[in-house]
Amino acid sequence: MTSAAPAGKAPSQWNVPNVLTGVRMLLVPVFAWMLLSHPHEFDWRLWTTVVFCIAIATDFVDGKIARKYNLVTNFGKLWDPIADKALTGMAFVGLSILGELQWWVTIIILIREWGITILRWGIMKYGVMAANQGGKLKTFTQSLALVLYLMWLPKLPEVLQWLAWGLMGAAFVLTVLTGLDYLREAARLRREALARWAAEGHPGRP
Repeated sequence: MTSAAPAGKAPSQWNVPNVLTGVRMLLVPVFAWMLLSHPHEFDWRLWTTVVFCIAIATDFVDGKIARKYNLVTNFGKLWDPIADKALTGMAFVGLSILGELQWWVTIIILIREWGITILRWGIMKYGVMAANQGGKLKTFTQSLALVLYLMWLPKLPEVLQWLAWGLMGAAFVLTVLTGLDYLREAARLRREALARWAAEGHPGRP
């Protein structure tokens, strides 16, 4: 059973949410091998989709556990989105390698995803930029679209194919818009930190 961290005390880095983040990262190479080694075998594609679903589910579960039991850590804030982007990024790249998703879609999404991840690291001296609601909606929409694509789109009923295309379009738009929102948030964190340090008599800190 997961125990909540005592109020006012920083939670241990060794906790269930962080372990789930680690599991998700370990599943990325397994998922990649399954997708690329048997791309045209329907049973394999279904099992590959199952592995993806299990991995992506840990992304939704670990955040809920962390918030419920006060187990939010800086490790989780930084590595949780990295693990998420490694998994979904592999899915996008794999589908493009197989010719099932346009490369320009994958490239623009990956530039945004990893660009914001790098920005998170760069902005750490000003503050931790956690995922916001728009980012979570983006991740959820991407996940639904990828699940349908991974199931081998040409083999799905036409109504599901149209649904997959619509979800992928929505995920693309959300990815770009939330990327711009994170840029604004990063600028706000930097501006407020500089103002606070100047007020404390430490301009340009750290």
